[in-house]
Amino acid sequence: MKQEVRTAIVLGGVIAVGLAIASIALTTLDSEPAPVATAGEGSGASQAAPAVDKSRFKTAPDLAGIAHYLNTTPEELEAKIGDSVVLYDIWTYSCINCLRTLPYITAWDEKYADQGLLIIGVHSPEFEFEKDVDNVQRAVEKHGIAYPVVLDNDWETWDAFENRYWPRKYVADHEGYIRYDRIGEGGYQETERVIQMLLAERAEALGVQAAAAEPLVDIDEFQHTAFRTPELYFGYYFAQNRNNLGSSEGFNPGQTIEYERPGSVEHNKFYMVGTWTNGRDGMSLPDGEEDGSVLLRYSAKEVNIVTAGAGVIRVLVDGAPISPDIAGHDVDPDTGLITTDEPRLYNVVSAESSSTHELELQVDNGGGFEIFTFTFG
Repeated sequence: MKQEVRTAIVLGGVIAVGLAIASIALTTLDSEPAPVATAGEGSGASQAAPAVDKSRFKTAPDLAGIAHYLNTTPEELEAKIGDSVVLYDIWTYSCINCLRTLPYITAWDEKYADQGLLIIGVHSPEFEFEKDVDNVQRAVEKHGIAYPVVLDNDWETWDAFENRYWPRKYVADHEGYIRYDRIGEGGYQETERVIQMLLAERAEALGVQAAAAEPLVDIDEFQHTAFRTPELYFGYYFAQNRNNLGSSEGFNPGQTIEYERPGSVEHNKFYMVGTWTNGRDGMSLPDGEEDGSVLLRYSAKEVNIVTAGAGVIRVLVDGAPISPDIAGHDVDPDTGLITTDEPRLYNVVSAESSSTHELELQVDNGGGFEIFTFTFG
């Protein structure tokens, strides 16, 4: 083989190897994810955060169809949104899952409001009574909510977010891009780290001093039991595709029905006893009807009901007055009674661990008593 040919072959091989190495290096660079700032990292505070490609994020929609503003005005709220990091909390005040998240959200408001975090409670009601601004105002005061709350009574903002759940938290950065989305309870540490990260991004973008990394909010999280009775609805509309009414008389939309006491009670089903009117949202004792009962065989450590109207409820567990050691927060431990005086959620059973029992609620109608749902934990 001629010397020129050998030289060409060797040179070609060197070039091929060089191209292969370069190709591998470029491929490796392309496959590595871009670094993301993590809240609480100390050594990176003096370094510029890498640019975030926001092309894949949606922007938060404008608030729409708001019936009432609490703790703010429309003008004030619009100005506050400006360049704030915004946590949109979609909730409703009789939802137990929503209520369990509130201690974290109010703590974040207190901790980060001065650093550029704005929390907006978007109150999208499940039941008609939750549209009443006075009812929502009482709930806001009861739970110590100081941040703005807007009443999304016709679900226009709910629809703008394309939401389908209570509760749901969206966190938007200072430019309005939704950077985090959390459905339901939990994920509190993850959510707070996102808040810290976005506040750090905001501080750098605005050229203001970023706050030093802080410990995360430390609140005991409610521990759900693995196997528990599902949520049960008393309204014929809400019970569609999830009908757990065990009474043989069944649902009769818009009608007042005499329900007979059952011979036996099936697990995870509720039974009405007495004369009850079937409503869209719930079942009510008609005017002049003094009493009625609800029977249920459940598995859980916590039982809640949502009711409206005046009434006194005697709570029986396995045929006996409820024991003080499992009586819920709204049960008088001395009498085993719940007095319903406003439309809201009432805690009936609160035990240390899950177990199965037969529950009976004997209702003495004080006027317009209505029951909407059972929830469990």
